[in-house]
Amino acid sequence: MTSVLQPRECKVTKKPQKSYGFYLRIEKDTAGHLIRNVEKNSPAEKAGLKDGDRVLRVNGVFVDKEEHAQVVEIVKNSGNSVVLLVLDDASYQEAEKEGVNLEELGQNMSTGQQQEQQSPPPMANGAITAVPQPRLCYLVKEEKGYGFSLKTTEGQKGLFIIELSSQGAAAKAGVQNNDRLIEINGKNVENDTHEEVVEKVKKSENHVMFLLSNEETDHYYTSQKMVLSKESASLRLLPLKPRLIEIQKGKNGYGFYLRMEQNIGDHVIKEVDSGSPAAKAGLKDNDILVAVNGEQVDGLDHESVVGKIKQSEAKTTLLVVDKETDAMYKLAQISPFSYYHKAQDLTPPKMEERVKLHTEQKVNHKPRICKMVKGPSGFGFSLNMIKNKPGLFINEVQNHGPADTAGVENNDFLVEVNGVNVINESYDKVVARIQDSGDRLTLLVCSKDAYKSFQGQNIPITASMADPVHDTSEPPAHTENHLSEPERNSPEPRERASSSSSSQSAASTRADSDNNDDTKL
Repeated sequence: MTSVLQPRECKVTKKPQKSYGFYLRIEKDTAGHLIRNVEKNSPAEKAGLKDGDRVLRVNGVFVDKEEHAQVVEIVKNSGNSVVLLVLDDASYQEAEKEGVNLEELGQNMSTGQQQEQQSPPPMANGAITAVPQPRLCYLVKEEKGYGFSLKTTEGQKGLFIIELSSQGAAAKAGVQNNDRLIEINGKNVENDTHEEVVEKVKKSENHVMFLLSNEETDHYYTSQKMVLSKESASLRLLPLKPRLIEIQKGKNGYGFYLRMEQNIGDHVIKEVDSGSPAAKAGLKDNDILVAVNGEQVDGLDHESVVGKIKQSEAKTTLLVVDKETDAMYKLAQISPFSYYHKAQDLTPPKMEERVKLHTEQKVNHKPRICKMVKGPSGFGFSLNMIKNKPGLFINEVQNHGPADTAGVENNDFLVEVNGVNVINESYDKVVARIQDSGDRLTLLVCSKDAYKSFQGQNIPITASMADPVHDTSEPPAHTENHLSEPERNSPEPRERASSSSSSQSAASTRADSDNNDDTKL
């Protein structure tokens, strides 16, 4: 029976920030992870994928019985190349009917095929975990510098981070001891000398972007024969994010001007009308437009971008960044669209059964900064640990006590005490830190689910991930890495030109003395 069932191995390779050209779907009353909507001339079609194929293995790992979200995650984390073992629709249905062991079927590949197969993703307790990724970390220099040293290791490429200050700028940005430095501000430095790297960090002045890898990530990428680059990096540690804004059109349009600044080519939001749909949706003056309805606008002329916005009759979705965020991404030499692209779902919007992916993004997994003042009965919580397991957690939070008022919750994991990371410290040492803090205490905590999520993805938990705390009683106990607002050198908004065009026009365009195109939307 199994001799007539011939799975096919398809190695699909795409360009950075582009799609593979297919949808991965589950459908009601249909078994398996289905390949659908294979685009013509796409990497998927060229690799031999066909509509209705069932995915048996991804990068050598049998996934037929895995949760759909797990399978999607493996594909998305595979970088720009993924190896899929698939079975056509008719064969899959026949195998299901006959009770064929599909895992064994997948193992009956030729030796040549198995040699082509990539190493499986890491496993933890039998479950597939996220694929290791290099990390982009944005460091904002503090009074004492960046808070780390560099060393070379004989026989190993690149420089390594050592002597990391637990309260320094590097640690707050997510840098870890023994991280290997791959890029500085978008430029590879693996072959640079110690002196050359130090000079590049100094020249970067008060802000620097590092691309880093750790031992696990290095091993994984080497085993897969993949190149470490910013295109495959995790962006989760970056403190500034693009904003995705959906605007419903009003009777007078969206309520903002779009300007193309000819000297730099940016499409900039101007003069957002107070109370307009754009203002209510969160669009702001001087926001820079990155994408319209999921399509990148970099390199397009003004009329083309306006046309994309006008294509949507009732609403439009804009991806925008403010000037600070734009500067941060330019420092890394990547587009903010990369963040949007990595957050997208491989699952199409029109499917018989919607699959909710990345539940960690729908649940608030941000750590929380909790500031409290000691009450008559102390801070109002207990600290606990589980024997032979790392980490401390909080319980017995008193209702309306200082900890409860500050936002601490039962079963929260404790990450920092007064700005010092305590995840690997002993119970007694942490208790002593709390007792020595006097009447005021600042804790960085996160939920149990968040802790597991960050640990599973090898993401260090830092204060820069948390929302800022509004504390009017005194300055924060430790500095957040938020840049000050840069000076705005753009010209003052001019009075709107009255439009002589027909009232049927959806946008009005005006001339600009600085050779900038302005269109009212």
